[in-house]
Amino acid sequence: MKANLSLGSIAGIKINVHWTFFLLIVWIVFDQMKRGGNTASILYNIAFILTVFVCVILHELGHALMAKRFKIKTKKITLLPIGGIASLERIPESPKQEFLVAIAGPLVNVCIAALLFFTIPIHDILNQNFNDSYVFFSRFTLQNFLFYLFLVNVGLVLFNMIPAFPMDGGRVLRSALAMKMNRVKATQIAASTGQFFAVLFLIFGLLYNPILIFIALFIFLGAYGENQIVNHLAILNGHKVQEAMMTNITTFNPNDTINKVLKTIISGTENNFIVLKGAVIIGVLYHKDIIENSHKEDCLVKDMMTTKFTLLKAKDDLKKVYELIYSKSNTFFPVVKQDELIGVIDAINLNEYLLIQAKLTH
Repeated sequence: MKANLSLGSIAGIKINVHWTFFLLIVWIVFDQMKRGGNTASILYNIAFILTVFVCVILHELGHALMAKRFKIKTKKITLLPIGGIASLERIPESPKQEFLVAIAGPLVNVCIAALLFFTIPIHDILNQNFNDSYVFFSRFTLQNFLFYLFLVNVGLVLFNMIPAFPMDGGRVLRSALAMKMNRVKATQIAASTGQFFAVLFLIFGLLYNPILIFIALFIFLGAYGENQIVNHLAILNGHKVQEAMMTNITTFNPNDTINKVLKTIISGTENNFIVLKGAVIIGVLYHKDIIENSHKEDCLVKDMMTTKFTLLKAKDDLKKVYELIYSKSNTFFPVVKQDELIGVIDAINLNEYLLIQAKLTH
């Protein structure tokens, strides 16, 4: 099953809907049917949810378009049942830039809420008599629709500005702190603040609402992950690929057989390989492709190898490699010096290098 449905693109940014989003629509239909709703109420609620997610897309576009001002690309925006995710190429390390990118999303919702506030008679709605309010708010009217949309946008601002990763508020807090101290220390404080809020959500979730338990887990892991990434990038700062690459590697030529490759895997620790024709790199042989073809006795390396790959240079910054490894589905890269293969680097040996450097710096 395809994970995402493409809705097209805006300003060159792909907009995708994850398949689980449609479970939310199904849940709304069943919930309305269980409550005795009719076709009008079902369509009204579906239209409301879709409109809310338009606001979510606009929120994420706020982040993406602000990031674009700082030459940071956004690969895609994905809609999930719990909200949207803008997949930025990277998070800006400049505190001012990060602040502007982080605050841009909530400001979009502030603008939407302000527009709705001055479009509908908020004061008249809020001044409804208590006895009449239930009847008033149960009507499927445009006024009620816009009022609920106003409340949702206010809620999106408040929720996203909680000072906890991975919400916008966590990045706003970190960027503000980073204007006064180094980024690692600022991240540690922001992460600790986020984990404090996660504990609060957990307590209230156990006492009142189980959904808060999932939010607590989301915040706690987000804070931990952000802190770890920033610490890793700080450790790698100034270090080059040639310091962490593997040099004792096995290579194959395009006409080698699958049996030769399998024997090498069984007898050693390597799983991925470089394919050379003479001294020229012509492909990469990934473990998953070897396993998929392991039953074909007449299969050759040239039939299994991937010809699209990323070459790294010995003098490339390891911070760049870290970001590349954790943003790609394939995490094995040839390393060259003056176009000659001198080694490879992957996630495993990069993590080993990180562990060693962490010990050396403490």
